[in-house]
Amino acid sequence: MSELTPDELLRLLADLISSWENEVVEFKRASNDYSTADIRKYFSALSNEVYLRGRDCGWLVFGVDNKRRRVVGTDYRTDRERLDGLKHQVRQTTSPPMSFKEIYEVTLDGHRVVMMQVPPAPAGMPVSTGGHFYARDGESLGALSIAKLDEIRGAAAPDWTAVVVEGASEADLDLEALAAARRAFADGREADLSTEEVLAWPTATFLERAKLVRSGGVTRAALLLLGRAESAHLLSPHPARMTWKLVGEEVGYEHFGPPFLLTTSALYRRIRNVQIRILPENSLLAVEVAKYDRKVVLEALHNCVAHQDYARGGKVVVTELLDRVVLENEGGFVEGLPEDYVSGRVVPRRYRNPFLAAAMAELKMIDQLGYGIHRMFAAQARRFFPMPDVDVSQGDAVSTTVYGHVIDAAYSRMLIRKSDLDLADIVALDRVQKRLAIDSAAVKRLRKAGLVEGRQPHLRVAAEVAEVTGTQVDYIRHRAQDDAFYRKQILDFIDKFGQATRPDINRILEGMLSPALSSKQKANKIKNLLSSLRRGGQIENHGTRQESVWKRGRGEGSHP
Repeated sequence: MSELTPDELLRLLADLISSWENEVVEFKRASNDYSTADIRKYFSALSNEVYLRGRDCGWLVFGVDNKRRRVVGTDYRTDRERLDGLKHQVRQTTSPPMSFKEIYEVTLDGHRVVMMQVPPAPAGMPVSTGGHFYARDGESLGALSIAKLDEIRGAAAPDWTAVVVEGASEADLDLEALAAARRAFADGREADLSTEEVLAWPTATFLERAKLVRSGGVTRAALLLLGRAESAHLLSPHPARMTWKLVGEEVGYEHFGPPFLLTTSALYRRIRNVQIRILPENSLLAVEVAKYDRKVVLEALHNCVAHQDYARGGKVVVTELLDRVVLENEGGFVEGLPEDYVSGRVVPRRYRNPFLAAAMAELKMIDQLGYGIHRMFAAQARRFFPMPDVDVSQGDAVSTTVYGHVIDAAYSRMLIRKSDLDLADIVALDRVQKRLAIDSAAVKRLRKAGLVEGRQPHLRVAAEVAEVTGTQVDYIRHRAQDDAFYRKQILDFIDKFGQATRPDINRILEGMLSPALSSKQKANKIKNLLSSLRRGGQIENHGTRQESVWKRGRGEGSHP
């Protein structure tokens, strides 16, 4: 719509008043001190509704009584320079940055009316302000519903990573990366495919099965993950780059390009990863762990690669500080909020780069079930470290912080002593140690369990746990024992009760195994212990494969 003449504006105003308010028109009396924050909310709501209804624009009109349906005039920002300044104020606080197309002043029957022209939201990008999306429901202002949000986002631009690169061929792919990709693809598929079989496939067959090509053409996703460094120019003008940056007393940096399947690990190796003591120096016995867990850092880095908005022309940046690593990627958080995924029960319905995400899942770089954030949090908990911070407040970027140090020693001691804590409670304790607010239900739960002390807003992690007496006992209970110790516990139980089922053995050993082991690792540990005893003839299975019943064996070495 081109700029309107005064006569056209008067006719338009009359038409708007005659049809009255709907989802794309809002009338206000509006005095000079009308809230700018409310204007931003109406802008978000009208812009989203304009897009949903396929209109060219919407209108926010000041100087019209929305109850009596008549023009009353407004003294809102009578200075033209201040009125035009509203455009800048709105643009600064909306995501994506947007503002009014035009702001008109018109006089009708001696009354001044301000007519603000609202453009539609961009395809695939609902408009928010202050971190919230707004919409209209008749004459009411409210939150943008999930259905409307999905409708706008569903019209997103085509997947940048799925585009076939003109002139690219198999010769532009790195041979080492291809071999690694084949092995990763075969991993976990042993029941259907052997590694040898996958390695024997023609390259074209493998690329098709790994979802890296379209109609035989090499895609941007294929070049990102497997492309030769020399072929990165085929992605120009969009940079395909990750940057590691060291900040502190020492400084340094290094850039990493394709193939990301290999160079993400190369970037990780640049991060200094020493063994550190996670308990205070005055503790009798301290626990030592690596500063960073490789899987946690790579999980975060692979998420950056998968969710990067490559069309924005940015790069993934990994900043190594003295006590943490911060990973940043272009583009806002696509589906929901990071905290939605901590439990591991929420499955994302869409990705910014679905083609790239599918290929990375085939190559075991990520999964597509939303477990990535959950795994990072759970791994940090097993290491008694602070939880990662996933910051989406910038709107057009995501920043993930992985801690490599202890913030509050009481928090780490609590995780060591209370190995059965629920992840939700650990996350709440982590917020307490970071002096962040938690809801009243979490406070009540933690206080009842004796995990926190003090009063809101000055909560702190409890210094002691009643059932634990002394650092020495705590250390002995939680440190990993040798296999002979565990085997003896199994045999002692069988000697006393005549037999032991697998659930019996699980109950005996799970509390003794190191809390640094995951549930899966504990199960594998127990399985290996039983296999060792069976091979030595010390025990025999008198049940079935699915429901084992272990008794003393008759073979050599049946008695310790």
